[in-house]
Amino acid sequence: MTAQNIAPGFRAIRFTREWITRPVFAVVLAVAIIAAIFAGRPYLEIAVAVVVFAGAREWHRMVGGGRYAVEFAATTAAIWGALAAYLLWETSWVPQTILAGGVLLVGLLGLVRRNNPVWNAAGVLYLGLPSLAMLALRDQPHHATWVIVGLFIVVWATDTGALFVGNLAGGRKIAPRLSPNKTWSGTIGGVIAASVLNGAFVVMLGGNMLAGAVFGAGLAVVAHLGDLFESLVKRIFHYKDSGSLIPGHGGVLDRIDSTLFALVAMEIAVFVLHLDPLFGGTP
Repeated sequence: MTAQNIAPGFRAIRFTREWITRPVFAVVLAVAIIAAIFAGRPYLEIAVAVVVFAGAREWHRMVGGGRYAVEFAATTAAIWGALAAYLLWETSWVPQTILAGGVLLVGLLGLVRRNNPVWNAAGVLYLGLPSLAMLALRDQPHHATWVIVGLFIVVWATDTGALFVGNLAGGRKIAPRLSPNKTWSGTIGGVIAASVLNGAFVVMLGGNMLAGAVFGAGLAVVAHLGDLFESLVKRIFHYKDSGSLIPGHGGVLDRIDSTLFALVAMEIAVFVLHLDPLFGGTP
């Protein structure tokens, strides 16, 4: 085990502005989205559309270098079109069909422009599928808004737990070439934090605490994978952060990378596996 694969522990800890800005902005953004969820239509759709605009710009700037305006515009239009279609025909396949058309269009544009067609096209799915998942989860009949609140609790706990435990404990890095700051201790700390908080959230609503804790841990693992995926993309295209819009986080994608994966996983749990994420809880 080489020194570069070991992160410093408690004695080497240095408190930085990130210890304050990262949790604070995480909570502010989560509260803003949750407020949009409880406000009903079309506020959540508008909030998602704004995030998509900022996220798509960062994605195509990373994978397209200095040539990203055309692909960015096409991706944004495709996802906005899918969101609008969902408002009109939520039970149809029209939104998914528009997304599929967007993938083909952006891929073709990238091919014609010799500009990473696969990676550019992937941006439509990377942002589009979680966007539709958010709306579908909001509209499902079983305590929908509280299911999404639980999801944000898990993601926030995962991120914050990993930050604090990783900095305090240090130890072996999970993928030093991919993400030099992530440690096994931080990853495990994030999973434990998500498990505890989701278990407490579920039991507060009258559900099964153990089931909620296990589900929270599993969703935290998915959130970590989302974080690592964006780290992979940034490493491939030589970016440290996806942007600089959010203090303490970098870009929008740096903030929502875990949430994107978690949303799709939650959608699969609810609509494919027919799982109740509140495990009997009744808000």
